[in-house]
This record gives sequence, structure tokens and C-alpha cells, in this order.
Amino acid sequence: MNLSDSQTGGSVPRRVSAMEAVLTHLRDAIERGDYAIGDKLPSEAELCRRLEVSRPVLREALRALQVMGLTVSRTGKGTFVVASAVEDPTFGDYAASDLLEVRRHVEIPVAGYAAVRRTPENLDHLAHLLDRMERETDTTAWVAMDTIFHIAVAEASQNPVFRRVIEEIRDALARQSAFLNELGGRREQSNREHRAIVEALFDGSEHDAVQAMSHHLDRVETTLTSIVRPEATDPATEGGPRT
Repeated sequence: MNLSDSQTGGSVPRRVSAMEAVLTHLRDAIERGDYAIGDKLPSEAELCRRLEVSRPVLREALRALQVMGLTVSRTGKGTFVVASAVEDPTFGDYAASDLLEVRRHVEIPVAGYAAVRRTPENLDHLAHLLDRMERETDTTAWVAMDTIFHIAVAEASQNPVFRRVIEEIRDALARQSAFLNELGGRREQSNREHRAIVEALFDGSEHDAVQAMSHHLDRVETTLTSIVRPEATDPATEGGPRT
């Protein structure tokens, strides 16, 4: 089966990666009931043969299915279906909804504090980090810097408790960032949102910093929703690539 054939049934808002095509195919099969709860998916070798993709591509798609809560991987036994529909993705130890709720209550006010408390050293660090992120083309490296960026904003608030909170969810942030970048094409948009946050900090504007971080988290939520519940997004209103 050539997966590109399965992507031509309608208008595609942006170019779909091989991993996304595999994920869509497997997710649709599970949601249609082709694989019921408790069923074992075919072996990696068999899926690679059927879908005509490499093993690394397949494994990325299988990991995404697990993040969505549709499957679990059992060492030495294979991948098993545990749900027939996506509810709330899990990133590390935290559900996506819980993670976003905490981020809104912590990172939005933290950005405001950072705008009025930041030091020249904080600004230099953030500016240097942002420049590196905008030049970076490797997703793994960019994701690592993404988490560092959010920790750096917390550091600029001059409250060590805020930094500890962000560090506690650091792994979940990285997993979420990787998920959104792979399936939602978020990197360039995130860079623009990060720049708006840094510019507000340079200006010392608490209001602008709060607004910039709030917008950033709104876009994270919108992209996550478009991946998890694509039917909730009206393609006619999107007008182009998901960001």
C-alpha cells in the first residue's frame, strides 16, 4: 500500500510527512474498529511492508499513537490497542489538559514578572537562545532549546520557585513540543511567538509579556486540538498550514 494514495481524497492544507501519513492510517483503522480494544497490531516488519515505510518512520507513528492513548507497547509482546478514540494525550507523567492548565496559571504571570524584574544577563541569554532557535533546523535540538527557553523566562522572574515548577514539567514540555512540531508544524510559529515574548521583556512591558505568553499558549492549545480532534477544526477557516 502506498500511503500517498490515502492522502488524495480531499484538499490537504499542508504537506503531510510520511510519519503523519502512517499515523493517520493506523489511527483511522483503530477508530473504524479494524483493530478492537485488546487487539495486537501487526509486527513492525509487517506494517513496514504493508505501508511501504522505513522502520524509524513507523516507530515514530507508533509512539504518537501511544501519546494519544490509543495503544500501549509491551516489551517482547508488541503493540496493543487500549482505546477506540483519542481522549487526552499524555506527555510523560502528565495529561495534556492538566499540563496546559498549569502552564496558563504559571507561565502567563511569570512572563509579566519577568518583564519588570529581568536583568541584562537574562535578556542576553534569552536573545542568544532565540537566535539559535531561529537558525536551528534539527527538530530534536530545537525541542531541547524550547524547554530551556521557558526555563529562562522563569529565571528572569527572579523567583526560584517558578523555575522549579517549570523544571518539574520539563520532560512533559519536551514531549509535547516534539509532538506538536512533528504533527502540527509548530516550529516557525513558535519562534515568532517566542520573539514576541522576548521583545516584551526587552521593553519591560508587563502587559505585552502577559499577552504574548497567553497568545503562545492559546496557539499550543489550538494546534493540539487540531491534531487530537481534527473534526473540531473547520478547514474552510484555516486558510493554509496549521501552525
